[in-house]
Amino acid sequence: MPARPTMKDVARQAGVSTMTVSRVVNGEPGVMPETAARVHRAIRSLGYQRDDVARQLRRKGQLTQTVGILLDNVADPFMASLASAVEDVARQQGSVVLIGSSRDDPVREREVVSAFTSRRIDGLILIPVAGSHRFLRNAVATGTRVVCADRSATGLKTDAVVVDNRGSANRAIAHLIAHGHRRIAYLGDRLDIWTIEERYAGYLTALAYAGIPADPAIVRHGLRLADDATAAMTGMLAEADPPTAVLASNGIVGLGVRAALPAGTALVSFDDFLLAAQLDPPVTVIAQDPVAMGSTAAHLLFSRIHGDSSPPRTVVLPTRLVARGSGEISGPY
Repeated sequence: MPARPTMKDVARQAGVSTMTVSRVVNGEPGVMPETAARVHRAIRSLGYQRDDVARQLRRKGQLTQTVGILLDNVADPFMASLASAVEDVARQQGSVVLIGSSRDDPVREREVVSAFTSRRIDGLILIPVAGSHRFLRNAVATGTRVVCADRSATGLKTDAVVVDNRGSANRAIAHLIAHGHRRIAYLGDRLDIWTIEERYAGYLTALAYAGIPADPAIVRHGLRLADDATAAMTGMLAEADPPTAVLASNGIVGLGVRAALPAGTALVSFDDFLLAAQLDPPVTVIAQDPVAMGSTAAHLLFSRIHGDSSPPRTVVLPTRLVARGSGEISGPY
């Protein structure tokens, strides 16, 4: 492959010094218009591009105009919407966004964070994996600002943008109880994920408040794929005393559960998902706003980058219970 054109190449073609090229590239005064025009022609001819990373490394303490966002999975529609909102705010701030995914793997999370910080990013929006995040303390101490989104981080004092997962799950169960259900199943993702732990806690709290004993026989954890949820739901329905209603911990689980549900079994799912409103019956959901979450986290991050040194804070965004039909199916009580 041909070598990348350098400032020296531009200077040689334009017949000027590298200092003159540097002044033109960086918009500094002191260069005659005809000389600047000659430099610009050489830049276009050679296809020269300024190496901003190297430039910032030479200017220690200056911003790199780059931020990172580490998601659970970039293919997840919720995460994709969140990342898009971050990118919109970053663009307004004149920054570019590096995007990676952890797949809820702590080793991969550390690898991606290391790759980002080695590029001297100004800040990081993190959807934390389960476990301690003390490993980020050094990056924070050396100037990388960190804001968590969707989940809180353990072992790290930083801003976070979340929703009231526990209260929202509580509201979903109360909704199902109000429609005559007492045998309410819970199907969820991994319990060591903070959001899922909070949602399961809300499920248990709502049952206890209504005087309904929690039954482990109608609880399933660790469902990562829609097919896993379909299989778990199918098995549960085959038992002697199946549930009459279900709370799904997220959209992927909700989609899998919906594929196995017989007519007459109610469903409320956390997170809206593709075609939820077009199914028969349409799926009742606890809807979050990933765009609001992403933009709020990004504004917090850039506020920190530009000098906000106030104590870390947690922003709790609202959710909506969107009643579409599946959560309003009447139960036997």
